[in-house]
Amino acid sequence: MSAQTYDDQYATDRAEIEDLMARYLFALDYNDLDTFIEMFTDDAEFEFARGRVAGKDNILAAVQGFKKRIGEHYKDEDGNPAVLRHVLAHTAIRVEGDRAWTRAQWFEMANDGPGKSLKMGTFGIYEDQLRKIDGRWLFSERRIMNEFLPGRESGPGNPIRTMDAAAGA
Repeated sequence: MSAQTYDDQYATDRAEIEDLMARYLFALDYNDLDTFIEMFTDDAEFEFARGRVAGKDNILAAVQGFKKRIGEHYKDEDGNPAVLRHVLAHTAIRVEGDRAWTRAQWFEMANDGPGKSLKMGTFGIYEDQLRKIDGRWLFSERRIMNEFLPGRESGPGNPIRTMDAAAGA
């Protein structure tokens, strides 16, 4: 497998992909699902703890169901739905032409601690495939691994190795 090159185009692509990943989390956390779904290719696949779906309509329906369930599960001490925020930690991005792969650590926080304080909830790894379509990076596959759920762990190996292997395939 060839090594990743880090030229000016990589810097531009990386900036655009990092921006996509941040916009994804803001759209998800602030219930802007119209913006959220536009970040996926028409044939995208989305996998998370509740299963795997394909196509934008199915992804949107799955995320709407997830958001409803989370609102019922996460409550502050007054019984109100907690405010959930996702945080992206370190991200590795591999770009090969109009295709890209990412591995990123994420965690989630909510105000469901004592006194509505911040409490870290869940964490995991994003495993993404992206395609550049009409000059815009979009998710063609997003796998959300949850390190705390049996069968949803990312390991035991280094996630970067699986990303590089996927890019070489």
